[in-house]
Amino acid sequence: MMSKQLKWVYLTVLALIWGSSFILIKKGLIGLTAYQLGSLRIIFAALFLLLIGFKSLIKIPRHQWKYVALTSVFGTFVPAYLFAIAETEIDSSITAILNSLTPLNTLILGAAFFGITFRRSQIWGVIIGLLGSMLLVFNGAVNHPEQNYYYAILVLIASICYAINVNLIKRFLPDLNALSITTGNFAVLLVPASLILFFTGFFDVIHVAEVQHSLLFILVLGVVGTGIANIIFFKLIQISSPVFATSVTYLIPVVAFFWGLLDNEMLTFVQFIGAFVILIGVYLSAKK
Repeated sequence: MMSKQLKWVYLTVLALIWGSSFILIKKGLIGLTAYQLGSLRIIFAALFLLLIGFKSLIKIPRHQWKYVALTSVFGTFVPAYLFAIAETEIDSSITAILNSLTPLNTLILGAAFFGITFRRSQIWGVIIGLLGSMLLVFNGAVNHPEQNYYYAILVLIASICYAINVNLIKRFLPDLNALSITTGNFAVLLVPASLILFFTGFFDVIHVAEVQHSLLFILVLGVVGTGIANIIFFKLIQISSPVFATSVTYLIPVVAFFWGLLDNEMLTFVQFIGAFVILIGVYLSAKK
């Protein structure tokens, strides 16, 4: 009973944290490049997690490290850069809405590669969700010619990476402590993220006031929006199902939309319809 109640608490907290992440990315991009932002997000999260969870690494059996490494790539490394690059061209609220395709991709990949069964209504959910995405993107491209909506493809790829990640965790790491998985992920990523940051020329501009201001947003994004949130998310996957865990993306666009309004972002009426259609599709795909 406690597990059933706790999963809803985790879901709500994650929605608030990750729904706020998109506006933090947007603010961080004012003084940083996309690659600098992605690298710093990983580095801040890694340092925080190693500080609180270093001892948990010994709980990871040697044969499971390959799965920890895989989940670090699909669950954090690739999406961290893709979202940052996407938001250089499209609004943060649009990015959050497209991210809600994650449960659909979780279902599709789970059925294709991880033995998850599905019903006819879930197939309709996938189709409806994709149609809503097309409506959202095409209308946005027409009404916002200054934005390059081809970058929406990067968000779609990131959502597929997330889908692979949750299926891997549920299949291969169901009994491993959530802090161990998260700390292991970022221990693997610390060196490559640091190398990428070094080659972006970040240390040549670190003294610039605008860069330092952006660093504050990414510090919050790395520690809270990535480090703490991933611990909660992995725990949620373990006490629920992959599709339920990724259904947090129902709520993320709502939080992100209100942040977008405060930052003068606005959806057209047709985009509202597209977003609503996506959520219907996601709901149908997540039904048992």
